[in-house]
Amino acid sequence: MSYRSNAAEAWYPEPNSAAAQYDIPLDLLPPSSLTQPLWRSLVGNLRDTFVPIKLPPLQLTSRPVAVGLALGERLRMPWFRTVFTNIGDVLSPETLPPLELESRPVDVGELITDQLSHFWWASLLRNLADRVSPETQPALNLTAKPILDIIPNSWILLPLWSEVVDTPKVFYPDKPRTADAARPVNLQPASLPAEMRQAATAEPTAADLLRDIRRSRIRQRIWVGLAAAQVFYMVLAVLGKI
Repeated sequence: MSYRSNAAEAWYPEPNSAAAQYDIPLDLLPPSSLTQPLWRSLVGNLRDTFVPIKLPPLQLTSRPVAVGLALGERLRMPWFRTVFTNIGDVLSPETLPPLELESRPVDVGELITDQLSHFWWASLLRNLADRVSPETQPALNLTAKPILDIIPNSWILLPLWSEVVDTPKVFYPDKPRTADAARPVNLQPASLPAEMRQAATAEPTAADLLRDIRRSRIRQRIWVGLAAAQVFYMVLAVLGKI
């Protein structure tokens, strides 16, 4: 745990912590190289390139771990060495010790990739077999008690009126607006001929229904044609593989 000073914006270790015992300075501020000007950074990079700092040899205090060929060295290898290495791995592969499993394998059934690699008739036969003679499974043991009266008796579930009433929609004429008190106007409906009155009282949605039925038939023919073309293509593909 450490304490932060708002004045200096630095972190100081707790007196009883391990960092204070070993006198390890903790400075979480960004390095000063982020605030230096561009010309000073450019000069420093040129100095490091032409006159690098000579450091003492690195002394390893731990045993190195053999990780094989590094990725950078593997990418820098010429192509003919990789070809010969691959040929050697094919002709005389490296013998590895047998794998020791410490856990029991779990039977997960057929993998999804194997299921997708089957032909369509195998799936059809499997579905028919499941429909004719389904697999008998043991009874389900419920560990929880069933909940009684999920829907309270005080609730009333009413269907939508559009699902109950099966009648065409009727559009009534708008009611005439009442005249303003300041400007009284006597509005008298004009008498319409008999033909126009019959057209006004006719069902306004008949043309819309006929148009929708015509469009649905056209869409049905298009989808049936696409399905027939797909079945024909699958049959040709199966016959070509045979």
